[in-house]
Order: sequence, then C-alpha cells, then structure tokens
Amino acid sequence: MRKQRHEIYERCPVEATLDMIGGKWKGVILFRLTEGTKRFGELRKLLPKVTQRTLTQALRELEHDGLVARRIYAEVPPKVEYSLTDLGRSLKPLLVRLRDWGQTYVIDRNGR
Repeated sequence: MRKQRHEIYERCPVEATLDMIGGKWKGVILFRLTEGTKRFGELRKLLPKVTQRTLTQALRELEHDGLVARRIYAEVPPKVEYSLTDLGRSLKPLLVRLRDWGQTYVIDRNGR
C-alpha cells in the first residue's frame, strides 16, 4: 500500500510520525475530520482535487494505523462514516499548528 513502511524507525520519531500522516492528503483528511464525522462524499467535496481512488487508499491506511474509524451502516445504499479515533484526535494540536503555520508563512506571506 505504502511506498515506505518501516517496522523499526531507528529511534526517529519524526520518521515514524510522517510515515503515518505524511503524503499529500492524509494530513488534510485528518484535519477535516477534526471538524467532526464525515461521510465519504463529504470528504470528496471538501477535497475536490483528490481522486476517489487516492482518498479511499488514504482512508484505508489511516484506518489501518488506528487514526481513523470507519462505521458502516446496514442500509441501502450503504452509508459509511469516518471519524477520528482517540489516537487520531491526539493529533489535533499538531494539525492546528500546521494550519496556523501555513496561514502565516505560506498564505499570508505570498498574498494568497
């Protein structure tokens, strides 16, 4: 699934963290889920540039790593919701800091 996945991180917690939340979309998905539970279609609307395949893969990896919980409702058509686990919620302060840093040093600085 992943390009890189190590069992032993040689005492590098940054590598371990980035392996779980790194990539183009995972951080954004996690940040959007800090706002509350979302259905797949809601995430697609919030992330219009991500492909369905990429979003599905990222959600599976986040679920596998215990950061995201998937709840499937037994109805037709199937309803699936994604939310942060306790472990995923523990990332909220980090994600908020990343947002703030990006606003200050990327968006505001470049006049975007």
